[in-house]
Amino acid sequence: MKNPPIYVESLIRCPMEALWDHTQQPDLHQQWDLRFTEIRYLPRPVASEPQQFLYATRIGFGLGVAGRGESVGTKEKNGERTSVLKFWSDEWLSLIHTGAGYWKYIPTTDGLRFLTGYDYQTRFGAPGRLLDRFVFRPLMGWATAWSFDCLRLWLEKGIKPSASIRLALTQLLVRLVLGFCWIYQGVVPKLLYPDTGELSILQGAGFTPEAARYTASAVGVGEILFGLLFWLLPTHLLRPVYWLNMVGLLVLGMGAIFSQPAIFVAPFNPVTLNASMLVLAAIGLLSLDDLPSARNCLRQPPLPS
Repeated sequence: MKNPPIYVESLIRCPMEALWDHTQQPDLHQQWDLRFTEIRYLPRPVASEPQQFLYATRIGFGLGVAGRGESVGTKEKNGERTSVLKFWSDEWLSLIHTGAGYWKYIPTTDGLRFLTGYDYQTRFGAPGRLLDRFVFRPLMGWATAWSFDCLRLWLEKGIKPSASIRLALTQLLVRLVLGFCWIYQGVVPKLLYPDTGELSILQGAGFTPEAARYTASAVGVGEILFGLLFWLLPTHLLRPVYWLNMVGLLVLGMGAIFSQPAIFVAPFNPVTLNASMLVLAAIGLLSLDDLPSARNCLRQPPLPS
């Protein structure tokens, strides 16, 4: 089965020339497009010849993938612009062998419809096609959409891509750490080793030993499920989770004060843990605003009216 082409569309409210420059000039393009870390035009002896360029992408661990491309042509009709290109890579590490695509710039009453469609042929036969279908192509589609929204924020609100990337990394780190903290607190002290302190806290609150054990297990499962929300929910649904995190930590802290105040003088006590998690949740809330998101773009061509 042939893998479907990648399609991404965004509505950007800015002048045509601003969008054109930010997508056609390599020094601007490489700032917002996650797919490339470097884009460089090659000299062309004759202006009428297609513009060739080099591109490179770092994939970590000192490795990178490079390739070449060529602007096949640019058309303008009725205010719309279309830029067509082809690309290829001779490096064995590149899953992409050859490909082609286009960018379209369509003026509307609400702004500019900026859209792309592209497809490519892969290396490594059937294994390469399977890897592309289930891993690489979805990742490329997501990266294209996220980059388009990053570009939209740059042109509409003046938020530079470097700032958007820092916000996204901050949000990712906060989600990873808060999720880990809740899951760890649910698994280790509640389910695996409740005798190290959890049961005594509950018994101090008036629970019988048996009821304390069942309650610790139930609370542990709840904390695990709550921690998984930070890892599994889409970013746009996390705002109430961050608020629940803050309220829950305050309630748990108040409960510990009345049931077993002695633990507040122990090393790494609830004061330090809860305060750290409260601050992380606040950072998560603050970094949610104006965060690029692939879900803000269309991923399928609109149906003809």
